Amino acid sequence: MSTESPPSLLTVEATPGRLDAVLATLTGHSRSQVAGWIAGGLVQVDGEAHARVSFKLRGGEVLTVQVPPLPEASVEAEQVPLDVLFEDESLIAVNKPAGMITHPAPGVRSGTLVNALLGRMDLPQQTDFDSEGGYRPGIVHRLDKDTSGVIVVAKTVEAHARLAAAFKDRETRKSYLAIAAGGWKAAQPVRVDAPVGRHPVQRQRMTVGGANAREAQTLFTPLAAHPDGYGRTLTLVRAQPRTGRTHQLRVHLSHLGSPILGDTVYGRASDVMPRQALHAQFLELPHPLTGDTLHLHAPAPDDLLSAWVALGGALPGNLERLD
Repeated sequence: MSTESPPSLLTVEATPGRLDAVLATLTGHSRSQVAGWIAGGLVQVDGEAHARVSFKLRGGEVLTVQVPPLPEASVEAEQVPLDVLFEDESLIAVNKPAGMITHPAPGVRSGTLVNALLGRMDLPQQTDFDSEGGYRPGIVHRLDKDTSGVIVVAKTVEAHARLAAAFKDRETRKSYLAIAAGGWKAAQPVRVDAPVGRHPVQRQRMTVGGANAREAQTLFTPLAAHPDGYGRTLTLVRAQPRTGRTHQLRVHLSHLGSPILGDTVYGRASDVMPRQALHAQFLELPHPLTGDTLHLHAPAPDDLLSAWVALGGALPGNLERLD
């Protein structure tokens, strides 16, 4: 289907910060795109045009943007069954299966969550393209292809802006379930505060430190543990990230010497787990329209539980509770 759209007027309420950074967060567009709008006189702050990307916003200003027509994309709506956890006029929450990419990107035009969502609804066109040409209408956060679990997608431009602000301002609470393999010694929660950036040599990987590293914080809580018979300890872990860096949980567990079972990028392949044993189990966030807290839960998947049991582990009683 064609996703070309006519020019449109977008109005959002500003949060504190630089004009380009705030607009990029609130609209879902890249900072380079936003900078072009500002330089072209397409952005007004409280009714006045501003041509400086570094203009400081106090928060609360009304930002008005004349959004240029979007480039044309060829992304087809596909009839793919989805496990819908919650849906209303503002957003949809889905239990994404492992193996599904979140949104189309160069070279990947089908089989994604966006394709499946387009098969059942319209998505907000003002949030379409990222800086690398990925087509991501309504997407406010992502899960790796082989990570399963809760993901939220906005159904309106206003919902997208408010959800994006909630993630940016850390008004969300996320909890993942993982199997950590090897080296884990802790019997108590461990808090990791280690910046994550691009690997200086292997550009598809992230690492602690690295290029353009940004702060990254995760709380890991062991739920159950047992030896695997090869001198390693396998641990069923609850991971609660405070920040949302690319591959953050995978990098932090690898940094602790306990990469996720089946993670071939930061650990090694597993005979019992064909993908990384990582699942986005809980997500709490303010509803973009009412402000009420949404409590979203995607039960632990069969493949992860089966792998844990096959390795000799026992399932804890608090597995499906977020205390």
